[in-house]
Amino acid sequence: MKGTHLGEFQEIVLLTVLVLGENAYGVSIQEEIGVRMGRALSRGALHAALARLEKKNFIQSEFGGATKERGGRRKKYYKLTIGGKQALEEAKRLREGLWSDVPQVSWQNIK
Repeated sequence: MKGTHLGEFQEIVLLTVLVLGENAYGVSIQEEIGVRMGRALSRGALHAALARLEKKNFIQSEFGGATKERGGRRKKYYKLTIGGKQALEEAKRLREGLWSDVPQVSWQNIK
């Protein structure tokens, strides 16, 4: 499918948005990816990926209400679009197809 190609990090970000559901905002996404990858993730790298994914129409964002805890600032929440779902499904099909075609003999001979 043209235009649905995802890099590994973009795929991880989309999956994380999907996993977090209604709680998918910058800090929660950053923390979840950090835990799952076992390493720190810069806010800049995440926001650049989120901006690219939104430009591709794979995610959409909206602001929540302002809170006192955040000094009156609002959280920006993200959710998957139909295009994002299709991109993830295509990436999953590709990976599963490749994994299923790896000959067991070849895999076992790697030392």
